[in-house]
Amino acid sequence: MAVGIFDSGLGGLTVLDAVTKRLPDQAFVYFGDNAHAPYGVRDSDDVYNLTTAAVERMWDAGCDLIILACNTASAAALRRMQESWIPTDKRVLGVFVPLIEALTERSWGDNSPPREVGVKHVALFATPATVASRAFQRELAFRAIGVDVEAQACGGVVDAIEDGDLILAEAMVRSHVDALKRKMPDPEAAILGCTHYPLMHDTFQSALGADVKVYSQANLVAESLADYLERHPAMKGQGTENLFLTTGDARTVSDRATQFLRRQITFEAA
Repeated sequence: MAVGIFDSGLGGLTVLDAVTKRLPDQAFVYFGDNAHAPYGVRDSDDVYNLTTAAVERMWDAGCDLIILACNTASAAALRRMQESWIPTDKRVLGVFVPLIEALTERSWGDNSPPREVGVKHVALFATPATVASRAFQRELAFRAIGVDVEAQACGGVVDAIEDGDLILAEAMVRSHVDALKRKMPDPEAAILGCTHYPLMHDTFQSALGADVKVYSQANLVAESLADYLERHPAMKGQGTENLFLTTGDARTVSDRATQFLRRQITFEAA
């Protein structure tokens, strides 16, 4: 049994890298829907249909537990999937909750009423679809009150990263941070609400300033997954052989993944 990591493209490799380091004895299947990336400009029905198709393929590959390492899928599809689609013997989890738990300093499963937290002004950088869903604000409202969230839709950043054009991606990040700061001049914290964005973490931090705490998801998701598997040992697998699947051109995706992670990654056709 393997744990599945799903993303619309290459961004979820930041999560895969973190979880394999945190859980070296766990096998993983990574699925990149590169043929349909990016998801961030698609409508919610389209994202739902693409995500469910990918999850079914990962079930076929032996994954009973799947992490949607795609914020757009987590925002636009996960709740609908959990309400009416996922079988009782399977689990599909998103990436928002570990981030919000860290921001609000609440432990997993803390279902106490929302309360005031130390951070009052939060910048959210995400894809247009994630911003439009307001899923981050909805999940945050379950846990905290009195937090002002200003969201910035970062169109084009994922495309630039997927194309390997990090110079363009850096310029776009700085432009989006400038736009955010015109709306919220002094954020205390910033959320990188897309798993592609940790690849640009230093650029976000530089543009925001050293006094802004920047939260990205990879390590937070890894810790949350380790905790989940400790509490649900039946979901653990054996072995360390990872499988990489893509709907895109396997050679091209392999080359770009190898460049991102700085180690050889070989994808197979999904």
